[in-house]
Amino acid sequence: KTGARDEPGDLMGVSHFLEHMMFKGTHDISADELNRGFDDLGARHNAYTSNEVTCFYAQVMPERLEAATDLLGRMMRPALREAEFETEKGVILEEIAMYADNPFWVLYEEAVDRHFRPHPLRHRILGTNETITALTRDQMAGYFESRYAADATTVSLAGALDFDVACAQIEALCGGWAATNQKRDAAKPATNQERFGMNAANVTHGYVLGLSDGPAAGDDRRYAAAMLAQVLGMADNSRLHWSLIETGLADECLAAYDPQEGTGVFYVYASAAPDRLEEVTGVITKECTAAADSLTEDELSRVRSRMATAASLEGERPGDRMQQLGRRWTALGRYETLEERLEKIEAVTLDDLRAVAKDFPMTPATLGTMLPEKA
Repeated sequence: KTGARDEPGDLMGVSHFLEHMMFKGTHDISADELNRGFDDLGARHNAYTSNEVTCFYAQVMPERLEAATDLLGRMMRPALREAEFETEKGVILEEIAMYADNPFWVLYEEAVDRHFRPHPLRHRILGTNETITALTRDQMAGYFESRYAADATTVSLAGALDFDVACAQIEALCGGWAATNQKRDAAKPATNQERFGMNAANVTHGYVLGLSDGPAAGDDRRYAAAMLAQVLGMADNSRLHWSLIETGLADECLAAYDPQEGTGVFYVYASAAPDRLEEVTGVITKECTAAADSLTEDELSRVRSRMATAASLEGERPGDRMQQLGRRWTALGRYETLEERLEKIEAVTLDDLRAVAKDFPMTPATLGTMLPEKA
């Protein structure tokens, strides 16, 4: 349970950097041995870092679960060798440069920064050129010791397994890990209202991105919030799709909801020809403003069925189930069966959607645009 929001400002990006360093070996396993070990098991293995968690996972055949668990558990105590640290620093800086060529990503990071400033939810997951360049191996090791602890770690398993046997193995592997009692400030952060524009030489299109507050991860209104976002901007049959894509105003649009600890965020996004971006922004504002008073039972029924289907399919795939169990336990500290999730989805009413739309207006509080550089 550690991510970009848990980092000191001067160490921004250290969680993601550490994700890379985990694969560089331990004191008794080289990086080559580690990666070859996963390959020999036929594992699908990878990792990712977000604002709130860092996840390392492997998917294998049931008879290889014990070996994969052993390898993954040992990997979680990295050597953090100085030479590998310096080499990987160059890789991280290249990754930052790569994302700097992506107009959406640049606009997204700037919008999140402005929306949450000065709260650490503004932190960029990759960090910045400045923070990564200045970061030292010893600073990383200190952060690791304070955050990657027994009382901050969730192990999630799904599939054909013996739970008691798996628990005994994990206790033997990780029983010596220390607890650090590190806490996260989960209070709802203050957010900002701002309009801003950006220009870039490598951009030929127009982009608009808006952020507004939503229910937190622990709030049961998250189900209604997720449905509200789908009504507004799911991929192929939503209000923004019909008002922007089908009319030819925009070539991309979406609305999304991201629940986090203590808060949540609604996103709206579209891209269009630069000379039409102002019109597109007006349509987005109009659709967001009208949502609370114009929702229909037909829209609710459609997104409710879609969400229930997605949850059911997720529950049938062990890899997806593993991720869902791990994320939910890490965020909420409780187990929720598929049946309980489906009951909550089916229980959402039109009044619930309207209440969320009124309590958390999706009209962007922070709204940014990206356009080609002015001549």
